[in-house]
Amino acid sequence: MPLDERFIRAASLIEQADGLLITAGAGLGVDSGLPDFRGSQGLWRAYPALGRARMDFQEIACPDAFRQHPDLAWGFYGHRLKLYRETQPGPTFAILQAIVHRVPAGAFVFTSNVDGQFQKAGFDPLRILECHGPIHHLQCMTGCTNAIWPADGFAPEVDEDACRLTNEMPRCPRCRGLARPNILMFGDWEWIEDRTREQEVRFAAWRRKVERILVIEIGAGTAVPSVRFFGERQNAPLVRINTTEAKTSSERGVSLPMTGAEAMRGIAAVLTANGFLEA
Repeated sequence: MPLDERFIRAASLIEQADGLLITAGAGLGVDSGLPDFRGSQGLWRAYPALGRARMDFQEIACPDAFRQHPDLAWGFYGHRLKLYRETQPGPTFAILQAIVHRVPAGAFVFTSNVDGQFQKAGFDPLRILECHGPIHHLQCMTGCTNAIWPADGFAPEVDEDACRLTNEMPRCPRCRGLARPNILMFGDWEWIEDRTREQEVRFAAWRRKVERILVIEIGAGTAVPSVRFFGERQNAPLVRINTTEAKTSSERGVSLPMTGAEAMRGIAAVLTANGFLEA
């Protein structure tokens, strides 16, 4: 099927849907200029100090890193927190927003990204499910409380050459022990999942009301397939957007092997020509 026909097919599925499930992985963040940590080489390009130490993503993104090398772990996560706060959502978000406003039941977002870009782009926070949690919230390392609190008061200062936090680490307001991001890490049995479980309940309530759901998947790979599996379980048409892994086995699927911005611009052009979107 020629590429322009794929845009036409994807646009037609949007026009037929009464609700959109937008599922997103790391590839969507790359559209906004965020680094890609998939594979050790990608991590080490962004954090040379970790490369020199030969630490891979699983070694720095785990609770043990906070126990054994807290200044290094918070150097990594503190830098990411600062980066995500400063990064503006790419053009894909605005196009999705315009489309969502034209769909009767609107949209729900399911994402493995911890960056908070959907909230920053203006998506309803009550319609976002962050399956790996958010970097913008904290929890106690020792588990003295199940509380999850915003990281708003923490302004990380990081020596980027050494990937080490240079100011005071965030503390639990109850026990004054070390705090960590409320993110599901590798080998993590200590993640407090209450906030994400509440998001799951809200999604289930929304899903029950949607009869003609369409899944639009953007930048979700197979290395950690949480996002892909979630979308595929919906038994719904699927538009899969991925630069390297766009293939879909669904007969109702549309594969778009490109970035989110390229795909959504193409789809939006068809929707505008059809009068679904305003010019």
